[in-house]
Amino acid sequence: MRSSTLPKWASKPCIMGIDEAGRGPVLGPMVYGCLYCPLSYQNTLVTLKFADSKTLKEEKREELFENLKADTSIGWEVDVISPRELSAKMLKKEKINLNEISHNSAIGLVRRVLGMGVILSEVFVDTVGDTEKYSTKLSELFPGIKFLVAKRADSLYPVVSGASIVAKVTRDRLLREWVLEETAENMHRNFGSGYPGDPETKAWLDHHKHLVFGFPTLVRFSWGTCAPYLKDGVEVIWESDEVDENSSNNGRSKRQVKLSKLGFSGCKRRTEDIESNGKGRSKFFQARKLELVPHFQ
Repeated sequence: MRSSTLPKWASKPCIMGIDEAGRGPVLGPMVYGCLYCPLSYQNTLVTLKFADSKTLKEEKREELFENLKADTSIGWEVDVISPRELSAKMLKKEKINLNEISHNSAIGLVRRVLGMGVILSEVFVDTVGDTEKYSTKLSELFPGIKFLVAKRADSLYPVVSGASIVAKVTRDRLLREWVLEETAENMHRNFGSGYPGDPETKAWLDHHKHLVFGFPTLVRFSWGTCAPYLKDGVEVIWESDEVDENSSNNGRSKRQVKLSKLGFSGCKRRTEDIESNGKGRSKFFQARKLELVPHFQ
C-alpha cells in the first residue's frame, strides 16, 4: 500500500526491511527500497513467497511486486539515486563514497516512513560495509528502534526480500523506460545488464564514448570502468572559482584545474596547444576582460 492516507495498522508496532538494487552496474540509477507492515503481519509475510530478487526471474518479480502493491497490510517506498548524482557525489572535492551514499539513502527511508506517522519497532537492513558499525550508526540515529543489520538479509528475512523486490523492479522499469537525453546519431539502448563485465555493456560504452564530452548521462562516469575508454580523450582545463592566494598577480588570482584532478583522464597535450601556463587566468579570459561573478545584484 502506498497512498497519502495512513492505514490504521501503522499506528501499531511495525517492522520494516531495507535493500538496494543496482549497486554494482556502471549504468543507470541505484535504487533503495523499503517494505513495512504490522508486526502482527510477520507470519503472513512468510507465506507470500518473497525471496531475494536476484534469485527470481523478471516475470516472477513483477508478479510479486504487483501482489504486494495490492496488499493493504503492506507499505513501501523507494529512493532513486541517479547516475548523475552518484558521479557528482563521488567526484566532488569532499568525496562521498558509495557506502556513505547507501547509508544515507537507507537512513532517509527510515526518516521518511517515520515522518509519515508509521510506528517502527524493528528494522531489518541488508548490510553495506561493516555490519556492526552500520548497526551502531543506525541505532544512535534512531534510539527507539531495534535494528538488525545482516549480510544477505534479503535471503534471510521476508520483509527484506520484499524490499529487494521493490528496489529491483523499480530499477528495471526505470531502465526499460530510460530516455537518453543526448541526441547524437547512432545511439541505441542495447546496453545489456549494465554490469562492467558484460560484453554487451562494454560494447555499448565503447560505442557511446565521446572524446570531449565523455559518456551519456545514463553512465556513472565516476566508476573506474570508464577510465580506459577515455584514455585518448581531450584534456580540458577549467578555471576554478577558488582564489589562488600565492599568485604573483597582486597576491590573488583565479587558479585553473584540470579535469584529471577531478577523476577524469585524458590524453596529454603539447604545451603550445594550451593557451595558458596554468598560472593566473587563461588568455581567452584576459583578452576579453572576462571575470567570474560570484553574486548578481
